[in-house]
Amino acid sequence: MANVTFNHEPVTLEGPELKTGDKAPDFTAVSNELKDVSLHDFKGKVKLISVVPSVDTGVCSEQTKRFNEEADKLDNVQIITISMDLPFAQGRFCAANGISHLEILSDHRDADFGKKYGVLMKELRLLARAIFVVDSDDNITYAEYVSEVTDHPDYDLALSEAKKAK
Repeated sequence: MANVTFNHEPVTLEGPELKTGDKAPDFTAVSNELKDVSLHDFKGKVKLISVVPSVDTGVCSEQTKRFNEEADKLDNVQIITISMDLPFAQGRFCAANGISHLEILSDHRDADFGKKYGVLMKELRLLARAIFVVDSDDNITYAEYVSEVTDHPDYDLALSEAKKAK
C-alpha cells in the first residue's frame, strides 16, 4: 500500500498498490451523461488516468485543466480524469472551464475504480491524487501515487510516459 497523507495526516488507501507491469484492472465509473463507462471502452488506446479528490479544489482544478490542454498534443492517448464528484458537479466544472478534450468520470456510486486502483482514502471516501498510464494492451506502464494529496503530480513525467506507451 502506498504511503499517502492528506494535509500531512496519514490516510488508509483501500485496494492494492498498482505498479508498472501490472495488468490494469477493469472498472466501472459514471460519465457526465450518467452512463456506465469502463476501461474496456478505451480499448486499443493508451490511457492517461488522472485521479483527483475533487475537481472543485485548487490543485485538482489545475491538474484537470493542464491535462485538458495537453490532450490534443497526444496521438492515440485518451486522457481520463476521475474523482468522487457527482457527474452533475463535474459537468458544471467542465462547462465553466472549457474542459472538452478529456473524458471525466465519477466514481461516486461504489468506488469501484478507487478500490481496484488502491486510491480510495478510507477516512474521507475521496480518491487520492494519482496518475496511471495504461498502454493499448491494458498494462500499466507508469503509476504515481502522490505522497501528499494536496501536492501536484509530476505532469511532465506522466505526459512523457504516455507519449512512450504503445
